Amino acid sequence: QGQLVESGGGLVQPGGSLRLSCAARGTITSVFNPSHMGWYRQAPGLQRELVASVSSSGTINYAESVKGRFFISRANANKKVHLQMNSLKPEDTAVYYCTRRLGSQIYWGQGTQVTVAD
Repeated sequence: QGQLVESGGGLVQPGGSLRLSCAARGTITSVFNPSHMGWYRQAPGLQRELVASVSSSGTINYAESVKGRFFISRANANKKVHLQMNSLKPEDTAVYYCTRRLGSQIYWGQGTQVTVAD
């Protein structure tokens, strides 16, 4: 099934931007392309929440809290999904996880830390 490897997290000041990337390593194209890709996040003491998702047909959904600031995209040619995060706020601080869902199976990356602070 391969693995999901996230990158691009780090420390950024409020109002700044980060771009997260997720590579589906070891996943063949015929499996990646029909998969539903997403980004979740989990802040300390809070439940994991869906941030954004993009279906195989390109349908995109965002959490209300990130609409207009975050943008998800997928590049099937190189089996990657990205999350462009703009106008970051301290409340965006969390571990961000990439997911791949195909049918009833969902796979998770190891997560990447995003910290928004002065």
